Amino acid sequence: MSVFAIAMLLTATVFANDEVKEPVKKAADKDIVDLAAGTDFLSTLVAAVKAGGLVDVLKGDGPFTVFAPTNEAFAKLPAGTVENLLKPDNKDQLVKILTYHVVPGNIKAADLENGMEVETVQGQKIKVKLASGKAMINEATVTSVDIEASNGMVHVIDSVILPEM
Repeated sequence: MSVFAIAMLLTATVFANDEVKEPVKKAADKDIVDLAAGTDFLSTLVAAVKAGGLVDVLKGDGPFTVFAPTNEAFAKLPAGTVENLLKPDNKDQLVKILTYHVVPGNIKAADLENGMEVETVQGQKIKVKLASGKAMINEATVTSVDIEASNGMVHVIDSVILPEM
């Protein structure tokens, strides 16, 4: 299957999903942090980025590709996990988790291939799966793709992906 066909399948599947969130589709005048801050369902991610001291990094030149978990994705974690991670004593662990959601470069849906592995800023790799009309990053389903920011690309996911600790 060609990359173009996969991109079309991804786009059709993602936007046909009833649970699709509707962020700004193109915010090329906003950086990744400002784009996320202006999207209500990414407020937990924004709070985590602030607590992890990563605002300046994600406002930097990039380009970065961010697989952005929604508030509902963070809510799937065991009770108390988010609150615990936001504590100053757990900043290192929080940064490891957040940077596992960031890939250097500007990756669009059309660039994703089934089975590909991509190294994250954190250092470990994430795996792309394209099957049954879904795009997945590890075990997280991609719910919205190709949201452009001035310094990269955002793809929304429905689960927090966790690196090996």
